[in-house]
Amino acid sequence: MARWVGRRQRAEGTTMRLHSTAEILQIYQQKGRQLYGGEAVSQLEHALQCATFAEAADQPTAMIVSCLLHDIGHLLIEPFQLLEPFQYPFADGIASDHDTHADCASAVLRELFSPAVTEPIRLHVEAKRYLCAVEPGYWQSLSAASQQSLEHQGGIFGLEAAQAFIAQPYAAEAVQLRRWDDSAKVVGLPTADLSHFAPMLMACASGSALESG
Repeated sequence: MARWVGRRQRAEGTTMRLHSTAEILQIYQQKGRQLYGGEAVSQLEHALQCATFAEAADQPTAMIVSCLLHDIGHLLIEPFQLLEPFQYPFADGIASDHDTHADCASAVLRELFSPAVTEPIRLHVEAKRYLCAVEPGYWQSLSAASQQSLEHQGGIFGLEAAQAFIAQPYAAEAVQLRRWDDSAKVVGLPTADLSHFAPMLMACASGSALESG
């Protein structure tokens, strides 16, 4: 397998494909019990909490699905079989500056979903860098694990980079997703289960869900 120079190139260079929403559900069922980085919740709990927050805020179906799937890249990294030093997780449980999870997820999911689902996912790591740059107190509000991972994700944006980021399509949605992402780390928080969101996945994948909700 060739080593890709760019982070996004590495993600898009894989031959891995997801052919159905059933495969996505199976990934969460099989791997979702893994701990979410350095947090005290599992990958599945984190995903369900984030999607539940979006649904409670009356967000469009595409946004709810984006929230549900935003970190699925962490569960996909192993099948990507990236060459060293790009393998994840590392011994300390923190992604390096070559963290690929957002790009891996968006590259795989775009064969099933529209940009309304995949672009907020692709941009949600950079949304953290953006918020740290423009919102006083945001960095302090992050969990210790999220603060630490920021250092490995490129650090806080400068002013020019922040302005360029927020001008992109779906950047505002990525920022909103990021806020729910930051909050979706509550031990024992009641949420709907995965089956509740399955029809939303199917609706977005079939194109029957309008991007506006």
